[in-house]
Amino acid sequence: MVSNEMLSQDEIDALLKGTSYEPETADSALNEYLDEMEQDAIGEIGNISFGSSATALSTLLNQKVEITTPTVSIVSKKDLSDEFPHPYVAIEVTYTEGFTGSNMLVIQQSDAAIIADLMIGGDGRNPDPGLGEIQLSAVQEAMNQMMGSAATSMSTVFNKRVDISPPRLELLDVKEGEGTESLEQEDLIIKVSFQLKVGDLIDSNIMQLLPVKFAKALIDELMNPKQEAAAAEAQVLEQKNDPPAYEEKAHFSEPMNQEPAYREEPPRKAQPPVDVKPAEFVSFEHNEYHAKEPNNLDMLMDIPLQVTVELGRTKRSVKEILELSAGSIIELDKLAGEPVDILINRKIVAKGEVVVIDENFGVRVTDIISQRDRLTKIK
Repeated sequence: MVSNEMLSQDEIDALLKGTSYEPETADSALNEYLDEMEQDAIGEIGNISFGSSATALSTLLNQKVEITTPTVSIVSKKDLSDEFPHPYVAIEVTYTEGFTGSNMLVIQQSDAAIIADLMIGGDGRNPDPGLGEIQLSAVQEAMNQMMGSAATSMSTVFNKRVDISPPRLELLDVKEGEGTESLEQEDLIIKVSFQLKVGDLIDSNIMQLLPVKFAKALIDELMNPKQEAAAAEAQVLEQKNDPPAYEEKAHFSEPMNQEPAYREEPPRKAQPPVDVKPAEFVSFEHNEYHAKEPNNLDMLMDIPLQVTVELGRTKRSVKEILELSAGSIIELDKLAGEPVDILINRKIVAKGEVVVIDENFGVRVTDIISQRDRLTKIK
């Protein structure tokens, strides 16, 4: 009942029907669209995805980052102002491979200011709440790393390649009507809320927003994985296990009233004897024969070689290259922590890991490519 003792329309309808009025709760609204198992599934997807995101954010901020078990709820368009009462920063990403859809990551603007201050070398104690261009770029990079790690985890969960577009960042202030275009396109939104802790600086919530249709698609693929790959693998195994089928040779009868196809061949002349000997190869092991040979490698010792360490590669169209500007981020095909390639005269010879020596970058060799592989790559 409303505060001025007047009945609401829902209460009037309930009295006319002879039933009692029970206001709809958030849990009952969520249960209409997702049952308990589906809620656990979407929560588990978020838990696995953002578990790796916490590691990526911890590395960037050099702070201990904890993201707790999520809480799943549903938000309607009319309740946006109640769900997001403070100014927020929203980061929207679109899936370019693996899924069709998008989701949004939302954090409070004050938390984003702390993350930005840590990213640009501050201690996060007195961040600039204004979030200028530099701070927004820093937050965007942090969220890009988080969503990239989440996409990698989803690739493992769904057993397929998952790629996302570069994140699009905007300020979200529902009361002022700022940045609500993406949210207002959906009547209902699934909200997966995590508790975010960054050292002793942040103890707040970070939220993932998904359209109901996209959330149900994720749940359906998780609970009912496609079997094409498994069926193809089973078919290959079946073909390997089956005995080879032998084709029967066709037999043709000789045409009537014609001579037979075979004729008596003249005797062959005897071939002279041939002296056949097994091939002898020089052993690659060190022995007396090799010790007597001149060492020609000394002649090459002073030839300069170009050593290159390749962090990664990528392919971009001319249009994408022309759109690059200061602050643009180019994603490479190497994962974080993956060994880098060491090339000699543009030929890969080893792998290693990047280190810092005083103020210079260096590379520690962790694996030498075998001589056979090196010769193959040279060819």
